[in-house]
Amino acid sequence: MNPVRIDKIIPGGQAIGTLPDGKKAMLWNALPGELVTEWKITKNKSSYIEGIAEVIANPSNKRVNPKDNCYLATSPWQIMDYNYELQQKQEVLQEILRQQKVPDDCFEIQEVRTDGKDFFYRNKMEYALYYDIERAQIFPAMRSRGTHRKLPLSQSSLEMPSIWRKATEIIDGLNTRHEEARRYQSLLLRSNQSGEVSGGLLENRKPHPKFDKLRDTILGQEYSYSPNGFFQINLPVYEMVLTEMQKWIKTDKVLDLYSGVGTIGLSVARDRDLILVECDKSAFLEMKNNCRGTNATPILAKSEEALGYINPDQTVIVDPPRAGCLPNVIEELRSKKPTMIIYLSCNPITQARDISLLLDTHEIKTCIPFNFFPRTPHLENLMILERKN
Repeated sequence: MNPVRIDKIIPGGQAIGTLPDGKKAMLWNALPGELVTEWKITKNKSSYIEGIAEVIANPSNKRVNPKDNCYLATSPWQIMDYNYELQQKQEVLQEILRQQKVPDDCFEIQEVRTDGKDFFYRNKMEYALYYDIERAQIFPAMRSRGTHRKLPLSQSSLEMPSIWRKATEIIDGLNTRHEEARRYQSLLLRSNQSGEVSGGLLENRKPHPKFDKLRDTILGQEYSYSPNGFFQINLPVYEMVLTEMQKWIKTDKVLDLYSGVGTIGLSVARDRDLILVECDKSAFLEMKNNCRGTNATPILAKSEEALGYINPDQTVIVDPPRAGCLPNVIEELRSKKPTMIIYLSCNPITQARDISLLLDTHEIKTCIPFNFFPRTPHLENLMILERKN
């Protein structure tokens, strides 16, 4: 096995280097500047390999010891200094914008914003269940990176402690009753900021149960939501994003697409002529409930089928799924030219793709990444666009 020197970290989160035969090696558990002498291959293609670094000749001075035995499965960036993580995320974002041909000469990519809390921040976890034959016990588990193998967890430092305690309690109950792990698909748990936990076991080949709703306060407003549905993972950093968004609401009319249970629109534009659009019926019903006492108009529809609500004198907020906006949404934004577009995304690659198509009609005012997901390669990115004169 020939050693490979790591050049940089790429979008996706792996470190990359070039083998003597010209193939690219994309490795987890490696940092820029390190010389990897042994690795385990998880994928071998004609032009590249993917794998996990196992022996490193010259560890980087940015390397730190990971907290968890499961770090490669849950949070592979536990291996680096936290400030270095923030730096790497900004550099990766710059590379994504370059690849998607979004020119950065007329705006500044700001430093990654964080509340400084890099562990115990997740308010939702879904565990696999692993049965240890030798100990005759069930353990919470994650899928090992690059395989379908389950990795039993002895601890996990990403989720709020209230979630880990509840998971331990539920799995202890399974073991006391001598239940079989294969009966269950997973264990889904969510905690609010007060430490109240809801959720439970999801059984194979059975409908998911309805769990007790949770409530949280965001920027002084209370929201209810189901543990099963979409709700932001890291609420303290989410509040930082919303506070920044609020500064850019300059119109009386606001349209919030992909609105979920309404936490963006109702937090930043509650006092405006607000329309919220959501396609998931369960989330829509939660949103209707959260709209009580406001003048907001909730709409049950797919965002790409609600394009008639886009108007030139609006601020349009989009927070789409990882796949980004469908082409007809982007085309309607280009056609109607709303005053402001506020685009929040958990996938800067599709976000940059979409925004590159809007640059004929809008200019980027700012780009602010937020570290929603510390110790992982993921980040949330906020971009503000204003209509050109």
